[in-house]
Amino acid sequence: MVKAYLRYDAADSFGVVASSGGDIAADHAGTFVLVPALEKTHVWNPKTGSLVRTLEPVGSSSGVACGEVTKLARGPTGNLIAVGHSDGMIRIWDYSQGECKVTLNGHKTAVSAMRYNSSGSMIASGGKDTDIVLWDVVGETGLFRLRGHKDQVTDLVFLEKARQLVSCSKDTIVRVWDLDTQHCVQTVVGHRGEVWALAVHPQEHRLVTGSVDQQIRIFAINSDAKMPAEAVAEASEDGAAQGGLQPSSEAAVLSLVGTVQRQDKERTVTLAFDAAGDLLGCQAAGKSVEFYRVLDEAEVQKKLKRRKKRQREKVLKKDGDRSEEAAEEAEDLSAGDEFQLLQILRLKSKVRSFAFCSLGASKSADAVVALSMHNNTIEVHEVEGQDSKQRYAIELPGHRNDVRALALSSDDTMLLSCSHTSAKVWNPRTGGCLRTMESGYGLCAMFVPGNRQAIVGTKAGTLELFDVGAATRYHVEDDAHEGAVWSLAPLADDSGFVSGSADKTVKFWEYELEEDEDGAKHLMIRHTRTLQMAEDVLCVKFDPKGKLVATALLDSTIKVFFTDSLKFFLSLYGHKLPVLSMDISSDGSLLVSGSADKNIKIWGLDFGDCHKSIFAHNDSVMQVKFVRKTHYVFTVGKDKLVKYWDCDKFEPLLTLQGHKGEVWSMAVSSYGDFVVTGSHDRSIRRWERTEEPFFLEEEQEKRLDSMFEEGIEKDGPQDQSEVPQEGASAVAGKRTLDTLEYADAVSEAIEMVEEEALRQREHEMETAFNPTAGKQLPPNPLMLGLSPSDYVLRTLTSIRSSELEQTILVLPFTTALKLIPFLVEYLQKRTQVELVCRAATLLIKVHQPQLASTSSARPALLALREHFRPCVQELQDMVGMNIAAIKQLQRLAKNGSVF
Repeated sequence: MVKAYLRYDAADSFGVVASSGGDIAADHAGTFVLVPALEKTHVWNPKTGSLVRTLEPVGSSSGVACGEVTKLARGPTGNLIAVGHSDGMIRIWDYSQGECKVTLNGHKTAVSAMRYNSSGSMIASGGKDTDIVLWDVVGETGLFRLRGHKDQVTDLVFLEKARQLVSCSKDTIVRVWDLDTQHCVQTVVGHRGEVWALAVHPQEHRLVTGSVDQQIRIFAINSDAKMPAEAVAEASEDGAAQGGLQPSSEAAVLSLVGTVQRQDKERTVTLAFDAAGDLLGCQAAGKSVEFYRVLDEAEVQKKLKRRKKRQREKVLKKDGDRSEEAAEEAEDLSAGDEFQLLQILRLKSKVRSFAFCSLGASKSADAVVALSMHNNTIEVHEVEGQDSKQRYAIELPGHRNDVRALALSSDDTMLLSCSHTSAKVWNPRTGGCLRTMESGYGLCAMFVPGNRQAIVGTKAGTLELFDVGAATRYHVEDDAHEGAVWSLAPLADDSGFVSGSADKTVKFWEYELEEDEDGAKHLMIRHTRTLQMAEDVLCVKFDPKGKLVATALLDSTIKVFFTDSLKFFLSLYGHKLPVLSMDISSDGSLLVSGSADKNIKIWGLDFGDCHKSIFAHNDSVMQVKFVRKTHYVFTVGKDKLVKYWDCDKFEPLLTLQGHKGEVWSMAVSSYGDFVVTGSHDRSIRRWERTEEPFFLEEEQEKRLDSMFEEGIEKDGPQDQSEVPQEGASAVAGKRTLDTLEYADAVSEAIEMVEEEALRQREHEMETAFNPTAGKQLPPNPLMLGLSPSDYVLRTLTSIRSSELEQTILVLPFTTALKLIPFLVEYLQKRTQVELVCRAATLLIKVHQPQLASTSSARPALLALREHFRPCVQELQDMVGMNIAAIKQLQRLAKNGSVF
C-alpha cells in the first residue's frame, strides 16, 4: 500500500515592516502608507502604528511561490495600487477591500519601473528584461511592447499633453516614445552613468533626471514638438557643468536647460514632485533626502531683475566710462534659478524610498514625507523651512537585521527570536510581537523549563538571561566563553544545559536560585564541567535519554561522548565541510547532520554507520530538526528553501518556498503541527500541517510541472527575422503555463463539439430509418447541458482578458479555422461582442497568410466581415451615449438641478 503523508503549507509570515525591495506609497486621503513586505503589500496606519490590511497574492498551482514586490504605483484616483513583482507579474489591488482586481503578466524578469497615466486607464511598466509594456487597465490586457533600451529600465513618466512616454535606463540613455506611432522619437544622451530616476512637473513644462553623478539635469518639455525622425540631443559635459541650454533640434521634445548640483555623493534613487509642484524631493542611496523649492515664473523673473540690477551697479562702479549697453549685460536664467535647495533631511539609517503625503500635516509645514528604511522601519517626517521633525515611526513589529536564532517554548505558545541588537518574543499562532528586549548579537537561544526565563548565546561569547514576563535582561555571564557561542542544548533532566563555542569547549551549566539584596530570588546559572575539544564547536545535541552528547566540530566531524564520564564513544566522519547543525530522533536511533557541503547525512547511533548521504540543498544546510516521535526531518538552507524528508525512505517529501533570503534558523513545535523559520529577509514564517494527504508521486509530478513552467518559452520570437528593430514595438503579453492550458481547453471544447455533432447526426439517421424506436437524444453531461456554441463560448469567456492574446497565438491553425464559424454565430446573436471581436481580430492577424491561401475559409471570413463592423458600431454608439448621459448628469449635479 502506498504511504500517505500530511501536507505542510505556508500559514503566515510576520516580522516584516517594510522590505527593501520596492517603493513606498501613500493613499490620497492621507491616512495610510503602503509598503512592500516581501511578496505581500502591507497597509499601515502610521498614526496608530497598526497594520490595517495585508495584500497577499496566491501562488501558482504548481507550488511556485509568488515573486517579491519590486515596485508600487498608486492610481491617480480611488483606492487602486499597482504592485510589480520579481517574477514579472503585475497585480492591481483595491487596498480598501483587499481584493486583487487585475493580474497582468508580460515581463520575463522583475518589474523595475511602473507608472499610471493621469486618467488611471493605462499603466506603463519597465523591467530588468529591458522592455517597456503598455497596459490597458480597463480592458485588462497589454497594448504593446516597446524595445530599445540595452539594460534595465529604471523609471518611466507620461507626458499627457503630447501623448508620449519618457523612459530611462541603466544604459545611460533617456528615450521619448510616441504612444500613437509606438516608436522612439528622441534619444537623450550625455549622462555620465546609469540614469536611475525621472520626474515631471505637474504642469509638464519641466522634466528632471537623476544619475550616478551629483547633478540633477533639468529639461524643458516641448509638448507641441513633432518628430519627423529620431532626434538626438547631446548634452556635453562642459555645457552640463555650466548649466546652459544645449543646441538641439527645434522639434525636440526635451531640451537641456541646465543642472542643479546635489549635496549627497551617492547615486540618485528617487525623484518626485509634490502634488502642487512646489517642491522637488531627491533621495540618494544613502541616509539623506534633499528638498528643493520650485520657483514659479514671477519669482524667477523677480530674481533675474535683482541680479541684473546688481550686475549693472557693479559694472558702472568698476568702469564709469562703459556704455549703457555694457552695464545692461547680465547672466541668463539657469536651472539654479528655478530650483533652490530648501533642506537636507538626514536620517539615522539608509533610506529605501520616500513619498510625499499629507499625514497630520500642520498648516505651516512645507511637506510631509513617508520613508521606508533599509532597516525594516517606516518613518514619517514633517519638513518646514530649514527644520524637520519626525512625527511617526513604525519599528517594533520587526527586527532591524537577520533573524539568526529561533526557539519555541515547551507549550508552543511563545517564540523567541534573536537578531543583531534585540531579542523578541512572539505569539507564533497570530504573529503578534509580545516583548522586545535589548540584547547582544544572538546566535542561539532556548527557553528555561517553565518558560519564564530565556537564555541567549551571543557572538561575543556571553550568555544572557532574560525575564520574559518583565521583558528585561537581568544577567549577563560575561566570562562564559572566549569565542562565539554557536549552540545551546538542554539537559535531558532539565536541570541545566550545555553550550558549545568557538573557543573549542563544551561547557555544562546548572540552574540555581540566588537572592538579591531585596530578598527576591532569581534564576541564575553555574558552570559545572568543561569538555575540551580540538576544534571549534558548532553544534551540541543530547540523545533523548541524556546518555550521549554529540558535538559537531570545525574539522567536519561529529564526536559522540558519554554524558556522565565524558568518555569518547563514536566519531562520525564523511562530510567535506563543517557540520552546521544536527539533531537526534526521539527514539535515539538516528542522527541527522546538515553541512556546508550542501548534504545531509543520516547516521545510526548504535554503531555510527552512515545510512544515507543526500544532496539536500543548493547551498549550505543551516538547520535540521526532527519532528517529534517520527523519522521525518525538516531542513533549511542558504538557498532560501525549507525541505521535508522521510529518513526511513530517504526521500524528499515537500519543498516549501517563500523566503526571499537565506534561511538561518528553524524551530519545530512539540507535536509537529507547525514549523517556524527565520531568514535573512527579516521575516519569520509559520508552516502548518494540514489535514490534506499527499503521495510521493504527486509531489514528483508537481516538481516536474514547476520545472516545465520555468522552461516555457518567454515571449521570444521564433526566428531572428521577427525580432523588432530598436525603438519599435512588439506584442505585449508573455507565454505562460496558463496560456497553454487555456489553448488546450479551447481545442478540447471544439473537439467535444465535433463529437457531439457526430452523435446528433447518427441519432438523426437512426431515427430516420426507425421512427418508432427513436427516442429523444439525452444531453451530453460533459458539456454541462449546454448547446455546442454555448459550450465553446463558455470556454472563451473563462480565459483571462490579459491571457487572450497569447492563447490565440498558441492555437494551431486547424483549431483557429474551426473557431471562426462560432465567432460569426456569436456576432449574429450579438453575444459577448467585445470578446468575440478581439478574438476574431487576433485570429486573422496571426493566421492571415494561411487564411488567404485557404479557400474553405472564404465563406466564414465573408460572413465575419458582414457582421463585424455593424456590431462594433453598435457597441461604440452605446458607449458614446452612456458617456454623454454621464456628462449631462454631472452638469445637472453641478448646477444643483438633478431630479
